[in-house]
Amino acid sequence: MDIDPATLTARDRHLLLTALVVPRPIGWISTLDASGRPNLAPYSFFNLVASSPPTLFVSIGQRGDGPKDTLANLRATGELVVNVVSDHLTAAMNASSVESGPGHDEFAFAGLEAAPSAVVRPPRVAVARAHLEARVVDEVAVTDDDGVARNHVVFARIVHVHVDDAIITPPHRIDMAALAPVARLAGTAYARFGEVFSVPRPAVPEGEG
Repeated sequence: MDIDPATLTARDRHLLLTALVVPRPIGWISTLDASGRPNLAPYSFFNLVASSPPTLFVSIGQRGDGPKDTLANLRATGELVVNVVSDHLTAAMNASSVESGPGHDEFAFAGLEAAPSAVVRPPRVAVARAHLEARVVDEVAVTDDDGVARNHVVFARIVHVHVDDAIITPPHRIDMAALAPVARLAGTAYARFGEVFSVPRPAVPEGEG
């Protein structure tokens, strides 16, 4: 089957593409609003951009005619924490995805304790096994064919990293089985950490190329 994405409804296009670009890491993002109230929400249009400089991105859609709380908070304060979602946090992460108005405390709603961060102001999820503290460096609007920006990609510089001592091998190697990351698939589907295998990189035989 050949599909022109422009011929699909927005929902069908979303379901198709999010089922094909998998698995996706989950950016479980905590922020503060201008009044200092915390917000916590998961995003799967999220990934690492570069390690030098250490930079991540998250793409945030609109809520009706206005920005979601996370985007509004990032515009107001410029700081965030990405809390790594391990298997034991799946239910809490899902609870924090609840549709709610500004000022709703997703930490409390999901039964999570907030812990202070080291460098940025937003709190982190205390029981998460790793956290990336970051500051916004850029925002890019993604406009639709009608010229309306229904998504905004936020780029942020990672300024501090927390890792549970139990999952790290000095100097900086992570035990993936212990981290037990959860990945986003499509719809309500997620994936647990599975088999790990290594594939050596190829090299051109000496004398060729």
